Amino acid sequence: MTGLQAGNRGEGRAGRRVPGLSGLGLPRLIGLLVLILLTALKYGDPVPLERLRLALFDRYMAGNPRLPAESPVVILDIDEASLSRIGQWPWSRAVMARIVDAARAADAAAIGFDIVFPEPDRLSPPRLAETLPTLTPDMAARLRQEPDTDALFASAIAKARVVLGRSGLPHATPAGEGADPHMPIAMIGGESLELLPSYPGVLRNIPVLEKAASGLGLFSILSEPDGIIRRVPLAFGVDGVVRPALAVELLRVATGGDALALKRDSAGISGLIVGGNFIPTERDGRFWVNFARHDPDRFIPVADVLEGKVPPEKLRGKLVLVGSSAIGLQDLRPTPLDRAMPGVEIHAQVLETILSGTALTRPHYALGAEILAGGLLGLIMIVLVPRLGTLPVLALGGALAVVTWRAGSYLYDTRGLLFDVVYPLVAGFSVFITLVFANYWREEKQKREIRAAFQHYLAPSLVERLASEPSLLCLGGETRELTVLFSDMRGFTAVAESYHADPQALTALMNRLLSPLSTAITDNDGTIDKYMGDAVMAFWNAPLDEPDHAIKAARAALDMRRRLAALEVERAAEAKSAGVPHLPLEIGIGINSGPCVVGNMGSEFRFDYTALGDTVNLASRLEGLTAQHRVPILVGETTAALLGARFDLVELGRVQVKGKQEETRIFALKGEKGGG
Repeated sequence: MTGLQAGNRGEGRAGRRVPGLSGLGLPRLIGLLVLILLTALKYGDPVPLERLRLALFDRYMAGNPRLPAESPVVILDIDEASLSRIGQWPWSRAVMARIVDAARAADAAAIGFDIVFPEPDRLSPPRLAETLPTLTPDMAARLRQEPDTDALFASAIAKARVVLGRSGLPHATPAGEGADPHMPIAMIGGESLELLPSYPGVLRNIPVLEKAASGLGLFSILSEPDGIIRRVPLAFGVDGVVRPALAVELLRVATGGDALALKRDSAGISGLIVGGNFIPTERDGRFWVNFARHDPDRFIPVADVLEGKVPPEKLRGKLVLVGSSAIGLQDLRPTPLDRAMPGVEIHAQVLETILSGTALTRPHYALGAEILAGGLLGLIMIVLVPRLGTLPVLALGGALAVVTWRAGSYLYDTRGLLFDVVYPLVAGFSVFITLVFANYWREEKQKREIRAAFQHYLAPSLVERLASEPSLLCLGGETRELTVLFSDMRGFTAVAESYHADPQALTALMNRLLSPLSTAITDNDGTIDKYMGDAVMAFWNAPLDEPDHAIKAARAALDMRRRLAALEVERAAEAKSAGVPHLPLEIGIGINSGPCVVGNMGSEFRFDYTALGDTVNLASRLEGLTAQHRVPILVGETTAALLGARFDLVELGRVQVKGKQEETRIFALKGEKGGG
């Protein structure tokens, strides 16, 4: 039984397949499993997948950045030039008071500090009187009479609309002296504290400054896994209390708002309400910044303000942020558009995005839409790849990828919506590659099975053709025009009796005889049906089409005779050398052509790839008649007609074989004209 026959026997048992899966196919099942795994991966949102999504959004922004108009925000910049002209940092709080006074005098809408003042001013004159050891008593007394710069700064803050910055800390901190002032944040739709980015503690300004301020806001900025700033929290949880971000608090103070509100829905936080305006956020309260490129016009050197070089109209009605772009103060952050943007400018861009109405939004339904799109692309691949083939589906997939990509870009450019088209493309392509490799693996497995099944029964060229074109192998049974050959050893009983004391030697002799005979068949593109002891059955024109099947069968028969003659020469020499009698081997061959049923025949327990029919029976009878007519090869009249004048044929008359009522003409095959 061949390897394919063994496999087909397994198919016979496995033929009772599970309903609903039999038509799906293993590659499609594998593709469906990959799609399910990708969906689960999308829900888990691992860091590599998140980075791909964020890189896509960066590409959107780089291709269509927000165009800066006349900005409502001005940055009073503690730049390198100001440090050079005013002195090293930190400056005296008297200088900071002058900055506030100048902005207030220019009628700024509100002033926010991207700076925290956690300690008393070490340059305050009363403090210098206590800390400088070389002062004379008179000098110390004079310094004690000078104003406290922290008080001066607090006084300036109290006269203006000023928001002081705070910074989140990874550890708990004491509340400080007196009450911890903050505006209450209303919760619409339910408590949202647990969703917000949280800090156990906060780095505060000294109490005298915070009491004078109109507002307090955190300027902490959280980066993405790759370190780039794309989203900023608009509110934080600090020690069980919701605190606003610096930009939000500055906007509240500038608009005269009394309170902030976080709005929550079933998906989480949907946005923040400030000054009557709704600002959309992520479910955790983070806000997508629609960045414009770095704009030097946003910045005014602090030294220029203090020296009166800045016209008041440049600050009038503006939101003023005080911060630093100086490299030495180490407040430079990477953004999608700039690799070193000052942190204070990020706060400015948050305010510009809010006030210009160009906020970016990643809808709460985005995840579901992306999974649906990925599932749709994956299912298209699963349905069409096995049906249409790789190249057509690859072309279709490329078109769908372009449409998907364009759709994502369009939604960003026109609506400011952030949809991850990378996942659907990755899902579709992953399923496509899976199906391609699954089909390749299945085809290679099928080729290996076919090679294993027929390598001992077909010519190598036919085996490779079958492996390359499995569709040529029709399993299950079909009617074909075949030429059938039977070969049997004459006088086998006498030969077997001579080996009764050494049965292993008889087996070796049969193998030695059948090997060259089989080679003669396969060399002439024949299919070996079976071995029956010392007999061989073969046929031509199945499983592959062989238009010259009769001619190839005749050549195989003549080749079998030549190979047997060569074997007998070897055996005679071996017998003479051993001093034992030589028992010659002789075979008879019968060949007949006609219609047969060929295919896998048998039961659910065992299949054989074989041929059945009267044509087969007559070929067997012709082989039996070779001894009676004393010729080695007999062919039937149909085979003789197919051989025509190319072979030497001698008609021996008509015979009536067992099992047939009509007589048939038989011919002795002598050789091939001009060749054998």
